[in-house]
Amino acid sequence: MDVLWQNVQSAAVFAFLGVALFIVAFLILDLLTPGKLWHEISEKRNSAAAILMGSVAIALGVIVAAAIH
Repeated sequence: MDVLWQNVQSAAVFAFLGVALFIVAFLILDLLTPGKLWHEISEKRNSAAAILMGSVAIALGVIVAAAIH
């Protein structure tokens, strides 16, 4: 049971770390792009901005998964 609890704790820590890294990456990307990225996606329905953010999310997910593995 100890091993199971350690695995659950590790998964929770890595999930929190992944979400935190995603938020930081989103903020950095928002600073690097002209205008407000979230405003473009949510209010203006800019599909190019959404595709950009989706590709960043996938790339960041691959990097975090490789780091965890």
